Amino acid sequence: MNPEYPKPTLTDPMNEIVLFAPKRAKTTGLLRTAALLAISCLMLALGACQSARPLSDRMESKYSLKKRKTSISRLRPQGPERCDVPVQVSERAFRAMLDSIEETKGVKYRFGGTTTEGFDCSGFVQYVYSQSFQMILPRTSTDLALLGPLIRRDRLQPGDLVFFAAGDDISHVGVYLGNKQFAHASTRAGISVNALYQSYYNTNFAFGTRVIRVE
Repeated sequence: MNPEYPKPTLTDPMNEIVLFAPKRAKTTGLLRTAALLAISCLMLALGACQSARPLSDRMESKYSLKKRKTSISRLRPQGPERCDVPVQVSERAFRAMLDSIEETKGVKYRFGGTTTEGFDCSGFVQYVYSQSFQMILPRTSTDLALLGPLIRRDRLQPGDLVFFAAGDDISHVGVYLGNKQFAHASTRAGISVNALYQSYYNTNFAFGTRVIRVE
């Protein structure tokens, strides 16, 4: 070897760069991997906490963020009239609603049905509120769920609407009667009254909404 160019030693600055650069790169890679694992664990933990929340809490949070309807059309002799929700109704009109529900008990379930020939869940609600209060309600349960203020289960009042969910989507609606009972169009029994705390309805309860207030 040419004596003018001596063999590099461990103390040569360039040799130190070659020796330590791979170690530095390896350390950086390990730190990046650890950071990614920590973020993944955090996301999994947050997801687990979200899924562990009761369905009613998740649905209330979801629907409270949606744009809610605060008024409804009501038929009058002079024509449709826009009313704020909840609509004030008389005790007499409310009793008429209960009578209407009693009269429709046993009517069979029919998908898309809106008459006494057969009802689906939202068709039944629409029919009852139209007959008793001349209210023009939305046709589907998902649209009904956007009408009026959200009501928690322990604050329900007779005449409130009660909603149930399959997953994170509203799938069913009924009319709260009081005493933890509600009327609805059951796919098996047609128009019937069930307890709100029966196993299926208790598990899948989402929230209530208030569209009327009895004077």
